[in-house]
Amino acid sequence: MDLEFGELLQWNVLIPWMLGMVFGVFVGSTPGLTATMAVALIVPFSYHLDPTAGLAMIIGVSFTAIFAGDIPATYLRIPGTPASAAATLDGHELAKRGRGGLALTLDLFCSALGGLVGVLALMTLAPQLARFALHFTDYEYFWLAIAGLSLSALVSQGSLLKGAISAMLGLLLSTIGFDIVTGALRYLPTTEQIAWLPSFAWRPGVAWLPDFSFDLSRAAATVRFDLMEGPQFIPVMIGLFGLAEVLRSLRGGERETSKGGATGGALQIWAALKAIAGNLRLFVQSAVTGCFIGALPGAGADIAAWGAYGLAQKTSRQPETFGTGRVEGVIAPTSANNAAVAGAWIPALVFGVPGDAVTAIVVNAFVTYDIKIGARLFEEGNEQVKSIFAVALLTQLFLLPAGLAGIKLFSLFMRMPREIIMTSVVVFSVVGAFAIRNSMVDVWIMVIFGFVGYYLESRKTPLAPLILGLILGPMIEQKWRVGLVKSGGDISPFFTRGICQVLLAALIFAFLAPNLLRLLRRIQRRSV
Repeated sequence: MDLEFGELLQWNVLIPWMLGMVFGVFVGSTPGLTATMAVALIVPFSYHLDPTAGLAMIIGVSFTAIFAGDIPATYLRIPGTPASAAATLDGHELAKRGRGGLALTLDLFCSALGGLVGVLALMTLAPQLARFALHFTDYEYFWLAIAGLSLSALVSQGSLLKGAISAMLGLLLSTIGFDIVTGALRYLPTTEQIAWLPSFAWRPGVAWLPDFSFDLSRAAATVRFDLMEGPQFIPVMIGLFGLAEVLRSLRGGERETSKGGATGGALQIWAALKAIAGNLRLFVQSAVTGCFIGALPGAGADIAAWGAYGLAQKTSRQPETFGTGRVEGVIAPTSANNAAVAGAWIPALVFGVPGDAVTAIVVNAFVTYDIKIGARLFEEGNEQVKSIFAVALLTQLFLLPAGLAGIKLFSLFMRMPREIIMTSVVVFSVVGAFAIRNSMVDVWIMVIFGFVGYYLESRKTPLAPLILGLILGPMIEQKWRVGLVKSGGDISPFFTRGICQVLLAALIFAFLAPNLLRLLRRIQRRSV
């Protein structure tokens, strides 16, 4: 797809672009309906639009939904998205004092400016990294994908073991269907092939799962055909993040929203701009922090927001006052949010490794629009790159009117009974899953992963590693097997090439760093 900059300013692009951003505001500001879900739901509908309009819509939703999650976090102390959890501290305290308008105006401007910093960093760093990435072969890409998957398990909330289990589950799901190298179906071993197993071990029966496309019986021919290419990414995402939220709501575990308490007050544009100018160092620090953390595979905007908030507190002259309604406590996390969204595109566009679940969906849409992700994109698709950058920059500008409208209309949306909101989620989920291939199999996949997502989160198991495992699994397998073919079965090139050694050393250091820091702290305490 060749994009022209002039096409972005035509009405057939601007209208769906703005409607998509309004949809992002609605989903992001509804507690539990995450930015990931907003992007996952909009992708199927974008396929029916002009490619330029569809791409602009997806990018617009990804930025807008992150900001919108701050609205219920400020008014109700319920984050609309995980990335808005830090906004429940000082933002909500300001709202309780009747200064919610100031807090949300700060949120809006910091989100737009932070996103601008992230996009500028993307425009500056991505082409330079792309030139370096041209030296990558299958061996280097293998370790890069392994690093991305491992870091997603390392930085996710919860224990490292649960993050690793989630990542392994994603890898397992990525093996369903055709062999990515040979094109053959993956067959489970026969009884004769595993005769060495002890008698008490599980053995596959004659008619039990004859291959990984899950042909359970002759009556399941349709299921087998639809799973030959593995489970579709979008139905899995909708189930994990959309239907799982409905199931949690049915269990009554969600906190009831309160119509009283915090108040908004009028929007204070000049006061917000003055506050940002008075804390310019903090804004730049937080935006850069968000961009850096967002570029780490698996980190995401939620970790970036907390990281920026924690750094702001540690560098403040009055750290003990954070959480009591400080303006600095609003600027820091919201500046990092959208900067992290743009930062996550850096490894995605250059190396094909998404920085988080939202970016993984966007990358999947890029492939659909015939945009070839990777270092060659910056060499062969110069116009495509410019258009992507232009869409991202203009989205920060369009975020201002869309965000102002969202703040004004939020009270109307939240007056709807929660039952109606959850029913709408189910309808959107079914339609979105079915629209991919007009197949009921995808709807059932969405339902199954709704229960899977509900169960995993009830056990405090992060979902981001599962998503990245599903995305990166084919890349890991392909680079490993193609690399072995090139070397004649010799695995030494995976460990002897210079860049491979650097990536492996960085991965080992990332896992050892927390323990090394704890050890250093113990030594310092003993010396004191």
